[in-house]
Amino acid sequence: MKINELVRKNIAQMQPYSSARDEFKDFEESMIFLDANENPFENGVNRYPDPQQKSVKKVLSKIKKISEDQILLGNGSDEILDLLFRAFCEPNQDNVITLPPTYGMYSVLANLNAVENREVILTPDFEPNVIDILNKVDENTKIIFLCSPNNPTGNSFSDESIVTLLKNFKGLVLLDEAYIDFSEKESWLAEISDYPNLVISQTFSKAFGMAGLRLGILYASPAIISILNKIKPPYNINVLTQKTALEQLEKKTTIDDKINLLKEEKAKLLKQLLEVDFVEKVYPTDANFVLIKVDDANKRYLQLLEKGIVVRNRTSQVLCTNCLRITIGTPEENTQLITILKSL
Repeated sequence: MKINELVRKNIAQMQPYSSARDEFKDFEESMIFLDANENPFENGVNRYPDPQQKSVKKVLSKIKKISEDQILLGNGSDEILDLLFRAFCEPNQDNVITLPPTYGMYSVLANLNAVENREVILTPDFEPNVIDILNKVDENTKIIFLCSPNNPTGNSFSDESIVTLLKNFKGLVLLDEAYIDFSEKESWLAEISDYPNLVISQTFSKAFGMAGLRLGILYASPAIISILNKIKPPYNINVLTQKTALEQLEKKTTIDDKINLLKEEKAKLLKQLLEVDFVEKVYPTDANFVLIKVDDANKRYLQLLEKGIVVRNRTSQVLCTNCLRITIGTPEENTQLITILKSL
């Protein structure tokens, strides 16, 4: 794969905006800063943030065992995904491939960027239909979106399917690993050096418990990260977000303990759901949620709502007729959920 052949011509040729903090990088030094037209009176947020979030990337690099120049941070994963469209997909010309049922923002962003979205429905056991995917590919196909563990189904895709696509597709393969920390499978981060077209997105929202920060992560080759850095907003991650992320990452042991607790709670909940009369199937899950098939999803959703419990009704999605998606809560919340379900 030649990255320069994938990127849009205008993006390859453009000169990125150079902010004051790009030109003078040591902004944490004790200097008098009169270069960025900031308000000089200190209040904790009067200065522009580090546009490259070096402190956060340094910690992530150690945790994830990946080079800092292979990391891009975005205002939520949605900004990162949007940057991929903007950098590599020519509007009204190129196309991407998504695999319903899956994360809905892939389709939204395709429409937003005037890029054709070619859908290839998963197999009945929620695996990628690799042959159909490759048959949909043409010279204008730029990205294949894989969500693994998948949302809303919860399962991880087989390694064979992912490898086949990486080896046989000359565009980018975006592997969305938002839920990877809850999976028994290893992340594909260690494989990035072997597959230059592999791009991995993760997030602070799920396992790290920072959904309110809106902080997404992209891991890719330095060449791809360099292209995306050209077009990202100069100060896309604010001072408070960077500060809070660093504070939380220092509590990695506490985060790991909570992940393990959620895994234990998930195992208990999967067994208990099978004891509910109207639950017809409990799907395997590698995420912090479970998809269940019930007799009447609309009815059960409203019943739970009346009892003060909000779940996600996925019955309108392909392959998910009469399915509800339930996030794993605290031990107390899970106990209350099961008690209410068995009372309906």
